[in-house]
Amino acid sequence: MKITKEAIELAAKTIQPYIHRTPVLTNQSINALTGIDFYFKCENFQKIGAFKIRGGMNATLSLSPEQLKNGIATHSSGNHAQALAYAAKTLGIKAYIVMPSSSPQVKVDAVRGYGAEVIICEANQAAREAALNKVVAQTGAAFIHPYDDYRVITGQATCVKELIEEITTLDAVITPVGGGGLLSGTCLGAAYFKPGLKVYGAEPEGAADAVLSIQSGKVEKAPFIKTIADGLMTTLSEQTLSIIKEYVTAILLVSEEEIIAALRLIYERMKIIVEPSCVVPFAAAMRNAHLFKGKKVGIILSGGNVDLTKFGTWFPTTHS
Repeated sequence: MKITKEAIELAAKTIQPYIHRTPVLTNQSINALTGIDFYFKCENFQKIGAFKIRGGMNATLSLSPEQLKNGIATHSSGNHAQALAYAAKTLGIKAYIVMPSSSPQVKVDAVRGYGAEVIICEANQAAREAALNKVVAQTGAAFIHPYDDYRVITGQATCVKELIEEITTLDAVITPVGGGGLLSGTCLGAAYFKPGLKVYGAEPEGAADAVLSIQSGKVEKAPFIKTIADGLMTTLSEQTLSIIKEYVTAILLVSEEEIIAALRLIYERMKIIVEPSCVVPFAAAMRNAHLFKGKKVGIILSGGNVDLTKFGTWFPTTHS
């Protein structure tokens, strides 16, 4: 189904009572350090701590009372799970969330905290889908996919719409890419609300499926998965790929060391909490500074649901 400009505008109105219009932050020291004018759209301050509430809420509110009566269900390692759990609690319906055993405990606890029923499965796609199918068969709940759903993509597009409304002179915007819901929504939002705005996706070298998918034109798997960016381990869908390959300027890669350096810089200079997946676009802009020097670049900081117990691993103390 083609997602129209009007559909994104309607989604923005529909979800507005349930979400925050998140701030756009700048940081002079980071701009001086990089030679790039950054505008950080802080979805880490969003309800549930991530942009996923936009798509999750839009998809849930798109369902009829008949479709909602048995609740909603999904599989997710974290932020989409929280989005649907929050949407269900808000609307007074049940949520059934299949989460892989590799999910950060902070995200599992948050999903349960919203009152959802959590089903833990093995950490692979086949196990996730099998567990979800069983839940849907048993409960009759409506399945809302984390990203392969036009209602979810439409909701995610509202984020860049807000950014463009606030910062009208942007040259480029960069988002992380996992399943491609945020990036495909950003591509459409940019095309409709600021034609000519360049859109980049950014992903870890340790989960580099999108860059291969764009090259081949079909959904590819990453050669290997090894990254601290736990939200970006999924592959694109046919739907997200078809939108991204039409509109995206390029997919940029970053190393684990670059992700950690970007995390540190945002923590130290901006004093805000972000998760590793969230800083991948910022890391990509710094790695590819030649593309962005002197430009106004929007970075969608996708979420801040970070497992604080990991800090010692990412930033080990050194003893002299």
